[in-house]
Amino acid sequence: MNYRMIGYVIGWVLNFEAAFMAPACLAAVIYQEAEGISLAVTALAALLCGFLVTRKKPKNLTIYAREGFVTVALCWIVLSAVGAVPFVASGVIPSYIDALFETVSGFTTTGSSILPEVESMPRCLQFWRSFTHWIGGMGVLVFVMAVLPLAGGTNMYMMKAESPGPSVGKLVPRVKRTAVLLYGMYVLLSVLQFLLLVAGRMPVFDAFVTMFGTAGTGGFGIRNDSIAGYSPYLQWVVTIFMILFGVNFNFYYLVFTKKWKSAFTSTEVRVYLIIIVASVAAITCNIAGMFPDVWTSLRHAAFQVGSIITTTGFATTDFDLWPAFSKTLLVLLMFVGACAGSTGGGIKVSRFIILFKTIQKELDIIVHPHNVKKLKMDSRVVEHAVVRSVNVFIASYFLVFAVSVLLISVDNFDFTTNFTAVAATMNNIGPGLAKVGPTQNFGAYSNFSKLVLTFDMLAGRLELFPRGVACGRLAAPLSVSLFFLNGELSVFLFGICNLFRSILHRLREMQPHSLDPFFIGSLYSERDTILCRHRFLRRGQVIEHFNN
Repeated sequence: MNYRMIGYVIGWVLNFEAAFMAPACLAAVIYQEAEGISLAVTALAALLCGFLVTRKKPKNLTIYAREGFVTVALCWIVLSAVGAVPFVASGVIPSYIDALFETVSGFTTTGSSILPEVESMPRCLQFWRSFTHWIGGMGVLVFVMAVLPLAGGTNMYMMKAESPGPSVGKLVPRVKRTAVLLYGMYVLLSVLQFLLLVAGRMPVFDAFVTMFGTAGTGGFGIRNDSIAGYSPYLQWVVTIFMILFGVNFNFYYLVFTKKWKSAFTSTEVRVYLIIIVASVAAITCNIAGMFPDVWTSLRHAAFQVGSIITTTGFATTDFDLWPAFSKTLLVLLMFVGACAGSTGGGIKVSRFIILFKTIQKELDIIVHPHNVKKLKMDSRVVEHAVVRSVNVFIASYFLVFAVSVLLISVDNFDFTTNFTAVAATMNNIGPGLAKVGPTQNFGAYSNFSKLVLTFDMLAGRLELFPRGVACGRLAAPLSVSLFFLNGELSVFLFGICNLFRSILHRLREMQPHSLDPFFIGSLYSERDTILCRHRFLRRGQVIEHFNN
């Protein structure tokens, strides 16, 4: 492990976090709020720590897969831990665990909150709370790679660890250029939405924080009724941009480079839009009698479907009062999520496409056992490594999901509340149903349950495996250090850490004949892959690669 390089990257993340707090400090000056002092002091402390760590560049700048995963996980933990300090220091959120929950919810673009009402919060902290969505939407390390030449081509491991979806690749040959393009498209869409919101006579401050929540598909609002108090025009603007930010950013790159055919024949984008249209139509028919006319029903249905499938979490109405069919459909959309390579959360549309294609392939093999059929998506063969990764991810996902529901059930809330609370946090949605519905909050949960849900938010944003690698490396020291703070939490974390470590160990110790060389390369560095192959061959075993 290149610990010096990991610390160097974390130091730069602290430097950038200090810079990110500057706009919130400016808001404190504009609105003459004393709470801005807590932001300024936290920013200076983060800048000092970051400067001390980054003043000397490491000699070895290499980042392999393990370093990439551990770096990403630790950066998000440090980012959230420091970002929570202003809320506690200002006294707005006295409990650090509550502040950490709120901040992790912001950076992971979840939007779940422990605050019973937000309108009394100082503007500067409202700005910082919402700005965390915009920062976390594309990923802070993607931003760092866009600005700093950290480690040449090997920093692709950090982008893979932070970017959502079954696989991530370069849009252009250089990783830094890819990061610049991603953030360029992100900023362009954000500015366009801001201008349309202002054109609809939304106050400038409201337009900023709404844009932050929409672009990051986060959902923090500055009104207790979320988006319900704004005009139908503004609600439609937010609806459209929530859906746009849920599209794979590779689609926008193809459009930008005028590769129209490749862009508009994307299977994932088409399925994503079909799911939205079908869900909106079904819910509109189901709730038609609850609103004055069909157009109002359509507006609320489109907004909530767009909000849930993109995991934004805004609301224009209390959908917890809708019929059971509509609520069930929304809960299912929580798991589907947006496209891979977007700012949205959830399992991702592409994973479900691959899963259904895999099921179809297995059924065909049962009927025609001698046929050789390759699984394809967008006219390209899906590598066996990707299929295996999807299967392991989904199995791990539901295992962690079930354990989380079990753990938070100690608070003795009803099953609907607990189930949707985990679904909302692990899929980075925001609101759930019942006691965590759109008009409720997560404040009633105990500190232990909030920490479990905080873990779920981070695991959902980093898609389990980066968290698993980091937990596997840090299981023992992390548990020992937390034992004196919270014995139950240390036991929980140690169990989760070992769970992830077992899964990863199983992947690495699979029988050689079932290993895909490309899959080996995705888990190990090039050097490790060569050593791994040498070890297999030395034992007189042969690696066979099947493309079917």
